[in-house]
Amino acid sequence: MGEVSRTPNLTGLRLREMTPDDVPAVMVLERALFPADAWSEGMLRDELAEPTRHYLVAVSGDMVVGYAGLRFVPPEGDVQTMAVSEQVWGHGVGSAMLTELLEQARERGVTHMFLEVRSDNPRAQRLYGRFGFVQIGVRRGYYNGADALVMRRVAGEGDDE
Repeated sequence: MGEVSRTPNLTGLRLREMTPDDVPAVMVLERALFPADAWSEGMLRDELAEPTRHYLVAVSGDMVVGYAGLRFVPPEGDVQTMAVSEQVWGHGVGSAMLTELLEQARERGVTHMFLEVRSDNPRAQRLYGRFGFVQIGVRRGYYNGADALVMRRVAGEGDDE
């Protein structure tokens, strides 16, 4: 697999819309990264078929190294899921995908973005915080073995929009 550059242009990394052909590779990552809470293949395929969803994959070489999904019902939207292969952590893949999701949300008229993140995942919490998401609540026992922190980002608050 090619290395993903730390430069802003992310040489070697491509983001594109997820297709049904990507599901097997995404499911490998899903099961590896979220063993206790993995979505089923059927759930992912159902999400891809929804008109109010936008899913993308991050590809390095010919390997899927990340994926993310957006639910949009303007003026609100949700980051449905986001994951990055451990092999490319720290190389900007999550930031690139979140930037793209937020752009897609903006284009669709979303001004209030929400997400849930595991309470025991400080790495993801820091990423979301850098993008202007703030914690607004807790869902006890939402995940297998962890609470969910509910976070929100309002367009125009703490960003350059």
